[in-house]
Amino acid sequence: MAKVRDFFAFLWRLIWKTTLWFIVLSVATVVLFRWLPVPVTPLMLLRGPAQGGEHGLKHEWVPLEKIPNHLQLAVVCTEDQNFLKHKGFDYEAIERALDEAEDGGRKRGASTISQQTAKNVFLWPQSSWIRKGFEVWFTFLIETFWPKERIMEVYLNSIEFGDGIYGAEAAAQHFFKKSASKLTPAESARLAIVLPNPIRFKASKPTGYMNRRQSWALNQMRLWGGKLNYHPEK
Repeated sequence: MAKVRDFFAFLWRLIWKTTLWFIVLSVATVVLFRWLPVPVTPLMLLRGPAQGGEHGLKHEWVPLEKIPNHLQLAVVCTEDQNFLKHKGFDYEAIERALDEAEDGGRKRGASTISQQTAKNVFLWPQSSWIRKGFEVWFTFLIETFWPKERIMEVYLNSIEFGDGIYGAEAAAQHFFKKSASKLTPAESARLAIVLPNPIRFKASKPTGYMNRRQSWALNQMRLWGGKLNYHPEK
């Protein structure tokens, strides 16, 4: 009986220490990336340079000042229109997605830009309940320690825009032969609409559906006033 108690005491200490170390390391990493560029993501590492698609692995970090505001606005309009309002989780979008699923409608994604950033930077790509739990934790951390501008900066530097093409700068160079800072609103909308499935949809080969989505995105951007204002109260 004493051995059983000792075993459970040891197990408890191990779980406690592991949890404590995880919390400390995860917080430290998030704080560190508040200031430093994210050099690589788990998805990039898993695919590796040799598996980075037909064009290899392309990724170049640029500061937010070199990413046009209309590209930032485009991804908000297409991916997460409550980005500036929520604290990482859009509960209204989650509720709508659940209601549609119950009614037999198509599955609708409810992940926010913050959740996508947490997943891309800190976690593995395969979906599971365990990964979802970690995603909630890291989303909470980046919303706590990073301002919205930093979340957008990391998001647009790490998101996949095509097979092996990561970040706005690599996407602009590959698809439009120009730097991200030179992207037009129409080109920005074209990049934004491929994000739900950047392997299936190619910004260089727009389909009729993509053209309609691009027009919708541009209209949404106009309704927003053509500019993403992170601090509208100022």
